[in-house]
This record gives sequence, structure tokens and C-alpha cells, in this order.
Amino acid sequence: MNNYYKPGEDELVEQLTDLEYDITQNGGTEQAFENEYWDHEEEGIYVDVVTGEPLFSSNDKFDSGTGWPSFEAPIHDEAVNFLTDTNHGMERIEVKSKIADSHLGHVFPDGPGETGMRYCINSASLRFVPKDLMEDYGYGEYVLDD
Repeated sequence: MNNYYKPGEDELVEQLTDLEYDITQNGGTEQAFENEYWDHEEEGIYVDVVTGEPLFSSNDKFDSGTGWPSFEAPIHDEAVNFLTDTNHGMERIEVKSKIADSHLGHVFPDGPGETGMRYCINSASLRFVPKDLMEDYGYGEYVLDD
């Protein structure tokens, strides 16, 4: 994980779309069912759009019916931080990427599988790396088993 870093403000503004910037840097939220990965089913990994740090695997993705990509767990627990979020009159647990401190989404205790968690993540905070390109892009250690 030491190869990933958060670019400076000028580079972030240049590198990210307005939506990506708003979500990752300002804690915004994209529209349910109107985002890139909510129903994405291709095999691969999802990385932080800011740093490229691996965050989630398609092996842990499931359809939560919420309209956002949902995962049972991150690739590595140490890749994310958790903060209490009391915005919008409710208490939730915000999920942020550790290195870039990017707002990713929220985690809820109503997911399937062993963890019982649902990581509800904004597509705009992620970049998808298809399985067949993972080796080429330096993510070979995360190649999924068939």
C-alpha cells in the first residue's frame, strides 16, 4: 500500500471530474440507480479513483437493491477508515479510503454473508479494473480465482 499517495489540490481538480471531486473530497452522494457501477457485474477490482489503491473486489459485490454498488467487505480492512456521520438527521458510519481520505460511502449492518455488513459505496469514488487487465495495471496480486 505504500505506492499510493494523495495528489495535491491542483492535481485533484485536474484529475477528477466535478462529480468525483464532490463525492470524494466534499462527501457528496450520487443518485441511486443513476451511477456507473450499481448494476455492474464484470469480474475485477474497484480502486480509489484518487490514488488507485485497491478497495473492493467483484467477489464481494452483491445487489443490495439500493441503487449503489454494495460490497460485503473491503479487500483489506486497513484500506478504509470509519467515521461517525451525523449529517441529514441520522447517525451512520462513513467509509473513507485510508490513504486519500476519500469519502466512499457508508457501511450498514444489514448485509449478507459472514460479515453481515453492507458497504454502500458511490461509483464516482471508484475506478474499475477488469480482471483481464489487473496484471497489466499492477494489480496482479489481486487477480481473482475462476
